[in-house]
Amino acid sequence: MIVIKFGGTSVGSVENFKKVGDIVNQVNEDKIVVLSAMSGVTNTLVGIAGHLRANNTEQAVLDIRSLDQKYRQVVRELLPDLIFQKTAFDYLDGHEELLNRIASEDFTEGSEKEILAQGELVSTRLFHYYLESIDVSNELVSALDFMRIDRNGEPRGDRIRQDLRKILKSGTANRTYITQGYICLNETNEIDNLRRGGSDYSASLIGAAVGARQIQIWTDIDGMHNNDPRYVENTFSVGELSFDEAAELAYFGAKILHPQSIIPAKENNIPVLLKNTFRPDSPGTLIHQGAEVKSIRAVAAKDNITAIKIKSYRMLMAYGFLKNVFEVFELYKTAIDMITTSEVAVSLTIDDTSKLPEIKKGLQGFGTIEVDTDLSIICIAGDISQNKKGITASIFNSLKDIPIRMISYGGSNYNLSFLVKTSDKLAVLNLLNEGLFQEMVDSDLVGI
Repeated sequence: MIVIKFGGTSVGSVENFKKVGDIVNQVNEDKIVVLSAMSGVTNTLVGIAGHLRANNTEQAVLDIRSLDQKYRQVVRELLPDLIFQKTAFDYLDGHEELLNRIASEDFTEGSEKEILAQGELVSTRLFHYYLESIDVSNELVSALDFMRIDRNGEPRGDRIRQDLRKILKSGTANRTYITQGYICLNETNEIDNLRRGGSDYSASLIGAAVGARQIQIWTDIDGMHNNDPRYVENTFSVGELSFDEAAELAYFGAKILHPQSIIPAKENNIPVLLKNTFRPDSPGTLIHQGAEVKSIRAVAAKDNITAIKIKSYRMLMAYGFLKNVFEVFELYKTAIDMITTSEVAVSLTIDDTSKLPEIKKGLQGFGTIEVDTDLSIICIAGDISQNKKGITASIFNSLKDIPIRMISYGGSNYNLSFLVKTSDKLAVLNLLNEGLFQEMVDSDLVGI
């Protein structure tokens, strides 16, 4: 069995629904298809929830009606058979009624999560009707029947495995199951969501639960690129990555994959294939345990970074200082991206500044606090072992005219990261592309 996940752009139009149908029908084995909401729909649902939170019920109802009309136009084009149209319209009647009922009641956090779940529920239902209309046997399975999280928002792998395998136990060969990404039930059996990683995370959890042969993530780009194609010309798709390399790139800004999403796949040694829905013949990127690690593989950038420096002579030859600093970030549940130290100072970075005032106040007793904003982390992934000669020279020669705020090197054999001003990010990405990858392509060192 394989798990096949399609993102919002892949099901963003009638034409794209049909492309997804063609891809799914070419897989001649048991498969679980995981769908996101249609592109743009989640933003609309977030807007509806925002209006309700602000007591602007009138605008929320108008947006609900507009969304319903969008869905009905999709049905008219996707399902020309009047019998299937009638079935789909009846379903959409219930969907609009549900949203209007929520709009008429007191708005709660649970109301918002129920609203946000509707995008995936509708996209999977329409795809289910589409496959039926072209005589493709399939079964629609609700993620709310098996995807569970605990009180801390973490997936309950044992429960997911038990419930999902029970659902899949009956049936015939070459089955096609359709389910939702992102949504789940929490410990109190209320509708919730996975937040981190969204539908990609769902696909990885499902793959781990059923012991899938492979997990496929279909998006609108040809796999993981060696650099960000939005800002850099002449990038290329990397043919394979190790799980460690992929995790570093995903964590430090590669948009195609969320870092959390590949953890279940890595833990269960399930290969993850990144593919392009709009160029299905392109090989994409295979992430697997056996990938040969080769020199510098790719570059990624992570924006909206804030640097915090704590300077104190009390650090000098003192034990427990860093522990006390980290406890402040733990108290306010704020993750640290990079960290560097000297005898009298420690600098670190965060990407979540929601608790920054509280963090600054908590750190004041340790020394002088300096905060820098509008920064970006540049991550270079590949085989960057400390015993390899010349690699760091190539990197920093490329950036000799760029001021660098922090450097993180040696914590992993697969990552060298540094901090720059966001205003320098585009220049950095292009300089690295020219200084590293062109030379490597010419010398046939890149694992394309």
